[in-house]
Amino acid sequence: MKVALRPLAFLLCSIVSAEPRENNVTSPNGVIEVVLNVGADGTPEFDLLYKGRSVMKKSRLGLVRDDADFSDHVRFISASDVEQVEDQYTLMHGKKIQCTYNANKKIFHFRNREDKGFDVVFQISNDGVAFRYLFPGEQSDGVKKIIDERTSFNLSQETRAWIQPIAKAKSGWNATNPSYEEHYYHEIDVASLPSHEPGWAFPTLFKSAGCWIALSETGLGRNYCGCRLTHDSGSTTFKIGFPQRAETMPDGGLNPESTLPWYSPWRVIAISDTLATLVESTLGTDLAEPSVLSDISFVKPGRSSWSWVLFKDDSTIFSVQNRFVDFASAMNWEYCLVDADWDRKIGDDKLGELCAYAASKNVGINVWYNSAGSWNTTPYTPRDKMLTKESRETEFKKLASHGVKGVKVDFFGGDGQSVMAYYQDIFEDAARHGLMVNCHGATIPRGWQRTYPNLVTMESIKGFEFVTFDQPDADKQPSHCAVIPFTRNLFDPMDFTPVCFSEVPNIQRRTTNSFELALSVLFLSGIQHFAEVPEGMSKVPTEARQILKEVPVAWDESKFVDGYPGKYVVIARRKGSVWHIAGINGEATERKLSLNLGFVGKPESSILITSGADSRSFEVRTNKIDPKQPLGIVLEANDGFMLKVASSP
Repeated sequence: MKVALRPLAFLLCSIVSAEPRENNVTSPNGVIEVVLNVGADGTPEFDLLYKGRSVMKKSRLGLVRDDADFSDHVRFISASDVEQVEDQYTLMHGKKIQCTYNANKKIFHFRNREDKGFDVVFQISNDGVAFRYLFPGEQSDGVKKIIDERTSFNLSQETRAWIQPIAKAKSGWNATNPSYEEHYYHEIDVASLPSHEPGWAFPTLFKSAGCWIALSETGLGRNYCGCRLTHDSGSTTFKIGFPQRAETMPDGGLNPESTLPWYSPWRVIAISDTLATLVESTLGTDLAEPSVLSDISFVKPGRSSWSWVLFKDDSTIFSVQNRFVDFASAMNWEYCLVDADWDRKIGDDKLGELCAYAASKNVGINVWYNSAGSWNTTPYTPRDKMLTKESRETEFKKLASHGVKGVKVDFFGGDGQSVMAYYQDIFEDAARHGLMVNCHGATIPRGWQRTYPNLVTMESIKGFEFVTFDQPDADKQPSHCAVIPFTRNLFDPMDFTPVCFSEVPNIQRRTTNSFELALSVLFLSGIQHFAEVPEGMSKVPTEARQILKEVPVAWDESKFVDGYPGKYVVIARRKGSVWHIAGINGEATERKLSLNLGFVGKPESSILITSGADSRSFEVRTNKIDPKQPLGIVLEANDGFMLKVASSP
């Protein structure tokens, strides 16, 4: 017999048992539990418990369509039996390329006051909660439009957040915002967080009720907009929000609309009482759609030289790019990125010549494009070539004939549904011509790297280029870098363009060179574009240069070793039998580390690189570590280290 969910007034106020009931679902290990209720006014809600203690209470569920309200006066009809979900898949790059996902799935069926049905699909794994909405029906039912999503996350009063504001649409340089390039609030008391109309970016990290919580979304197709969190000043409740009116293609759709049946993206709640579970989680891709591409043989993740970040616009000429091809070849890097205005300063014919020369050096060429039609006023070219399928086909065919390996498309500035479709059109059309894609001035990937494996990276961060623009950004770089592994780079690739040993013109760089070296391992990107130039690289010790020649971008395993968001972080990553362990101190005071490295197995050799006599020098030690003993490392202000260990089982 099935028993309907009763109004909250008739339910026990505190449920801590993980015993199976019709209105609950638990993780496979029983640690995480979600309990669904319907309030006295017919509002669907959920409670989230971790190890029996309440983490979120009375968090709302529901959607409002233009033809019906599915957010209040609803009735619970039934729930499915629990289904065990098991998935194994391979990624092209990232923290772990062989991934396994196990979860308990349960579908809750509701009807609104007009007797129209909708479902909420919950999947609970040992590292978090995911749910999405389903409107059943037929395509013949016509196009439906969602005007509001009422999903909320009701956190406790003592909650603190590491959270990034979304910029006002069409603000910033040449109207290129929002592009996920704002600084984070660090450990702010959520109750004191100001209201911010454009919203707050995913992923957002919270410390609440003794748990670490990361909120994000994934599984975004063409039938929804990119979402964010919204929040009222003084409240500890966050709600799913839609983009600003201007975040669309010209005359394109903003808010979600689709025919039926219709699934929303997944709402993701990664949760644990340890940071390690979150940092090592792959929930962002576990719940993304599998690859839609039939051929991904052309997708080759790797490392790249890039002249623009230090040498700027004047470097986009044939002679300089030729030199950066030689640089990539000398460093055993797979690519050289040719940036904006190449069409005017180099031209098609010379681009073909550059590609041929690069191929002779075993280096591939990637080239820059402006995404823009009328939505930004940036002067850089080529522009408008990505706008239509016809123009993309013409351009991609030409690039493929030259031997170009990929495109970097810049300045999107929006999360409306039409822009989300535009991204995916570019990915699919590029794939047909064997081209990889890197997006800058862009939204976050939301697991797209699994669905479209030719998407190798996206910027979506205040990256190293901002250090070269402005001293206040350079001053914030250390703490900014120490928060990113817990937020923006938690699930998805990020093109921060790290590692600069050279001095930056007119800027005082605050980080040590050892800090910069560590970023090559801490930050994840399918193509890692290094900021350093040939002159600077020639001055570093052979051992540091050798690490950058060999550092992978696709890892077999990643482990969180130590850290605290915005203050410091140490992460170990393994490829084969070789571990790279990297750490940074994001604070302006000394930090003493004591690292337990028993996971490395039996070391055959090791090399530890730390700062030398000053912030621009290195000290290299090759004495073998003892994994049975804690490794002590002292980091100076804004300092870092790199430890490479070759082990036997």
